Amino acid sequence: MARELPTSLLMFIASRTASNRVFEAVRAAGFHDVTVAQARLLMGIDPDGTRLSVLAARAQVAKQTATALVDRLERTGYVERVADPLDGRARLVRMTPRALAILPHARDEEERIEQEWRDHLGADRMTLLRGALEDLREITDPYA
Repeated sequence: MARELPTSLLMFIASRTASNRVFEAVRAAGFHDVTVAQARLLMGIDPDGTRLSVLAARAQVAKQTATALVDRLERTGYVERVADPLDGRARLVRMTPRALAILPHARDEEERIEQEWRDHLGADRMTLLRGALEDLREITDPYA
C-alpha cells in the first residue's frame, strides 16, 4: 500500500509544476537565453534591486553560483549591478528593461494556472487553499 504523501511534498509538486509552466511560457515568448537556474534567481530580485547574498539565499544556491548566474544574466542584458543607496560599498542586482519584459508573460501564465486550479477545486476550496497558504507563509517565509 502506498503511503500518504506529506503535505509539504504535495505543495512542492504543485509549485514545481507551476514554476515549470511559467518558465516554458517565458521561453515560448522568445526568451530562449534564460535557464531555469537564472529564472529562479531573477524571481528573487526586488523592484529596487537586491544584494547578491540575498539572491543566493532566496535561490538556495552558493554565493559563488549566484555570482556566476548574475554574470551570465548581466552579459545577456537581463540585470545590471548598481550601487546600493544605503551602503556605497555594496552593490545591488537590478532587472533591466529586458528582464522586465518577461514579467507580463510570466504573470499571464500564473493567471492561467490560478484559473485552472480554481476550476478544478471550485472557488470555495481555492479560497481556503490560498488562505491556508497565506497563513503558513507567516511561519515559513523569512522574506515576508
